[in-house]
Amino acid sequence: MAQFFTRHPRLTDPPPRRRLSVSSPLPLSIFSSSSPTPSAVQEKFQRKHPHISRWWFTVAVPLPGLRRRLRIFLPNVRQIHLSSMARFGRKRGSLLFALGLFLACFLVFAIGKRFGTPEKQWPSFTDSRRTLVYKREDLQRIWEWEVSSGHYPSRHPIPSEVRLRKHIENPSLPLQRPNLTPEQDSITSTHGEGPRRVYFARTQEPPNTAYPPRPVPGSVADLDMVMEHCDFTEHKYVRDCLEVLRVGAGLDNGKRMRRSKLDDWKYIYIEQPNNGTQHYGRAFDDGTAQFPSDQPERDDGLVKRKGVDWEAPPVQLPPVAAYKPYYTLQDPCDPESIKVFHMFWTGPFTDKPYAAILSFLYTQNLGLHKGAEKQKNVCRPQMWMWISPGPAASVVNPNALGQMYDELKNSPWASPFLHPKFKDVVKFKLWNTTEQLDSIEELKDEWRGRNLFNSDGWEPVVAKEEKAQDQDGSTMDDTASARQKEEDELVKLAGSKSSATYDRLSVILSDMARFILLHRYGGIYLDADTLFLRDWEELWNWKGAFTYRWSRLPRYNTAVLKMNKNSALGKFLFRTALKNNLDFHPSKVTVYTREAFVEPLLLRLPDALFDSAWLNTEDYQMDRPPQPFFTRFEDFFETPITQSGAPQALGFDGFFKGAFSYHYHNCWWKPFDPARNWPDLGPRFSAAEQKARAELKGKLSSNGKGHVNAATVKTKGGYTQAGGESHAHVYEDGHGDSLDDDQLDLSWATVMKRTFEAYVRGEIPNMYGEWLDWES
Repeated sequence: MAQFFTRHPRLTDPPPRRRLSVSSPLPLSIFSSSSPTPSAVQEKFQRKHPHISRWWFTVAVPLPGLRRRLRIFLPNVRQIHLSSMARFGRKRGSLLFALGLFLACFLVFAIGKRFGTPEKQWPSFTDSRRTLVYKREDLQRIWEWEVSSGHYPSRHPIPSEVRLRKHIENPSLPLQRPNLTPEQDSITSTHGEGPRRVYFARTQEPPNTAYPPRPVPGSVADLDMVMEHCDFTEHKYVRDCLEVLRVGAGLDNGKRMRRSKLDDWKYIYIEQPNNGTQHYGRAFDDGTAQFPSDQPERDDGLVKRKGVDWEAPPVQLPPVAAYKPYYTLQDPCDPESIKVFHMFWTGPFTDKPYAAILSFLYTQNLGLHKGAEKQKNVCRPQMWMWISPGPAASVVNPNALGQMYDELKNSPWASPFLHPKFKDVVKFKLWNTTEQLDSIEELKDEWRGRNLFNSDGWEPVVAKEEKAQDQDGSTMDDTASARQKEEDELVKLAGSKSSATYDRLSVILSDMARFILLHRYGGIYLDADTLFLRDWEELWNWKGAFTYRWSRLPRYNTAVLKMNKNSALGKFLFRTALKNNLDFHPSKVTVYTREAFVEPLLLRLPDALFDSAWLNTEDYQMDRPPQPFFTRFEDFFETPITQSGAPQALGFDGFFKGAFSYHYHNCWWKPFDPARNWPDLGPRFSAAEQKARAELKGKLSSNGKGHVNAATVKTKGGYTQAGGESHAHVYEDGHGDSLDDDQLDLSWATVMKRTFEAYVRGEIPNMYGEWLDWES
């Protein structure tokens, strides 16, 4: 090769500090030759390097720390092209070469899509992946129903593809007459007929500045304004978004460093009556606008799902719901719009739902604190914890309800919430899949016989008890048998105990359960791996439906989901999902709403509000991250040693201040508090604590272990980061009372859990300075 480079000076001047060396079987003079036949130079090169083929060349990549280089073989595209022209002629050879290159690229793409994507499907060029089942006239009725019911308190336009023919009165927007222009192809704005909005900043006057104030009852968060400050699509930073959220709500009370006017950050308002009569839910057309006649469905992107019929029009919807501003209510709670947080849980009750409920008690206005009797105009939210007994695919037995309460009473993590103090705010409900599906009018006659475990194209085969055999009676091959065994084990799971035993069927069931619960009862659903970080009063009073963004991707993540009871949007989603194999995966729900142009009815909020670390875990916004700075979701449980001083120093106030909640994305098997892995709620709940300690002792003794995992432990050399083991013996009496038993540096998860527990013990107030009243 040295002689080769000497003969061809063009190749003797590589760029400085070149990291890769390329060994090419052909000189560049051959590549630029117009002759398709091998030249004398090419033949001489082949004789000198017989081990190198004409059809490929090598790239030598240096290996760090080694003197050798890794040789990577790549096809010699130029030589292939020359050979094609030599065999088939210049034009035909070039055409065949281009076709072959295209097919090779497509093959790589197809294999990647089939085996490297969640859908696990080959690419399709037909409309078989379409999901739409409603005609345009039904979509127009759905929009009219939702807007007229006050479920669209937004100034954002209605998609023009809906092609509305009349303006709709919107009782959730302030009085405003829409612009009427005959040139419009369709109406995209609503006619505001609602109360006026008074925006304000919530603050406490000195000397009451130690804690932030509670939200004003009936106050509403203007989510249009929140989007302006927080939308990732508009390059808004999570850090800046959280500052706007906490300043506008007064959460930085007594700690505000900004000295300039912050009127643009006022995103919270209260509704006050207008002069004159209010009109709710009436659509009108003043006859001044002229619109073209209907066009073929495909013209505006309405393409029906292949193989199914259109939903028979007209869509049957309930009567339009009356919009009731807070000031019109006779009682603080609207019986048609209850404030219920739903969570779904499968398997033994652990520290994860325990922490979620504690955070609920610590942040929400539940009337459990001293002086709560003076607050007469507050609607107290509730937490409904839905318990799915046994594996997701199992049938509920007749005694399931009694068994559920027996298990809750015997669970050290669940039994504290059966205390009479919490009976009106924390309620455990039995999940019965059959009963719940039969309660949904849109599903009850058609769901049987369908696979309920379909998630974004992934459909497990529900295992059978008998041994898998072929039709001729012979046993399946090893691969099929192993796959069947894996699916058998999957069906038997009830909860995720480790990353290797992830209960995917229960996750799929919960994807459907959240829509069923909200359509039947209304409220807000949250995944159980969520912690509340502030009062949700302002979100409750936003009458629209919402979820949040899947990190950087423009699709839904339904880990937080708000929908109205028995709504037109809910009917649309259930009928569409039914004809799309009952798939309620967030990605699929995004497709349903997008193809039907009802996506604005389910507002996609920025993930900063509920999932503030997500973008950083995917290497986005690394230049200006929020506080704390997580590069992995595991950092919540295993705080990196370089940042492990922050949790104790900053505490609850230093954890994504301004966000409404935090979603730590599974990690079911990682304990919140490795050194004190039991409910630490004081003497009132000592029985639960002792039971948890005994269970932990028995579990570790049966495993032959006498230690517990700790996030950061002492060693002779200084510190050991996450994954090390503490040598504190859990079976010794009084373990946990000595400083030597504790972690040296506490993780964020541990600090959050211990903060919530201190509030229940009566040692500290909650985040709003309210003390839990155990005497009333």
